Amino acid sequence: MTLDTSVGQIDSDALYEPEHEQFREAVRAFIERVVAPNFDRWEAAKIVDRDMFSQAGDAGLLLFPTPEEYGGAGIDDFRFNAIVNEEFARSGMASAGLGIALQNDVVGPYLLDLTTAEQKQRWLPGLTAGTLIGAVAMTEPGTGSDLSGIRTRAVRDGEHYVINGAKTFISNGQNCDLVVVATRTSDDPHKGLTLIVVEAGTPGFEKGRNLDKLGLAGQDTSELSFTDARVPVANRLGEEGEGFYQLMRNLPQERMSLAVTSVGAVAGMLDRTLEYVKERKAFGKPIGSFQNSRFVLAELATELSVAQAFVDRCIRLLVRGELTPAEAAKAKWWTTELQVRTADRCLQLHGGYGYMKEYPIARSFVDSRIQTIYGGTTEIMKEIIGRSLGL
Repeated sequence: MTLDTSVGQIDSDALYEPEHEQFREAVRAFIERVVAPNFDRWEAAKIVDRDMFSQAGDAGLLLFPTPEEYGGAGIDDFRFNAIVNEEFARSGMASAGLGIALQNDVVGPYLLDLTTAEQKQRWLPGLTAGTLIGAVAMTEPGTGSDLSGIRTRAVRDGEHYVINGAKTFISNGQNCDLVVVATRTSDDPHKGLTLIVVEAGTPGFEKGRNLDKLGLAGQDTSELSFTDARVPVANRLGEEGEGFYQLMRNLPQERMSLAVTSVGAVAGMLDRTLEYVKERKAFGKPIGSFQNSRFVLAELATELSVAQAFVDRCIRLLVRGELTPAEAAKAKWWTTELQVRTADRCLQLHGGYGYMKEYPIARSFVDSRIQTIYGGTTEIMKEIIGRSLGL
């Protein structure tokens, strides 16, 4: 996809086929029909309505690779995921789309690729229909990007695991019906991690407070605690001790999801800022006519074009199963830093109005800041890239 920011239009290239662009129109219609009328209320409540997920399921926006026997389309093509992320980000209503992206790009792969037939039957129909909402719990109060530092422990007791520990910053944490929990089943830093699905209502599993964040207000983000929570061994994903490698395998797609979202957000901010500078006048003429404004917007438009070209390349690699962790890290750190930079520059071009919450750029400014942190910080991304260079 190429974003022509001079007019704010999307032109198709070889990345997307006609069926993808037809799907894009369906996503835009969903945002206009379901999200836009409710978005301000969700932001104020700091959580989206659960039925947004079921309506997304009805519209065919969830878990595209789910086999038809479990209620899905059976289409394993990340380009559909990318379109959902692009359109939500470009709309400026990122907090509503984040939960859907999490369901599709983060939770989905674990429950599609690592589950038995019995587990698929239990979980995939609901996740695909949006009647079940998923989350992934990795981060703990004492550990973030360092997965080997996870301390939440699962001890085998017959046909159950007894789980004790705490997680934090868990997206979909309030709404979730099931959580893929990274637990420690032995002391080995890497071979001691195991993924276990914990279902809401399990005794000993508690959802803590909905955290009060700087931005992305409509996305519920929670603390979770486990106190002698007994979970059936039948809820384990794969074999015991495989969790670290399972997590690492899915991280490139998660990071591409964030990169796609950042590029969409940059395009949306640039579109709205161009409209503003063409209408807003100072000293008797539009502020967009001043050289400084033109130069800033020319720089942003160029940076967007460069970022979009690289992200498109990475999407092609991901679709072919060839995307490396280093390439995903490059896309993640560059595009998320660009999003933060763009939000700052576009707010500046709005002047004092940009600081007022009634203008979308104010929300975009605070929503952007987390992008360089979650999914692996910029510093972690650079470390991954540096190691790939043999350093």
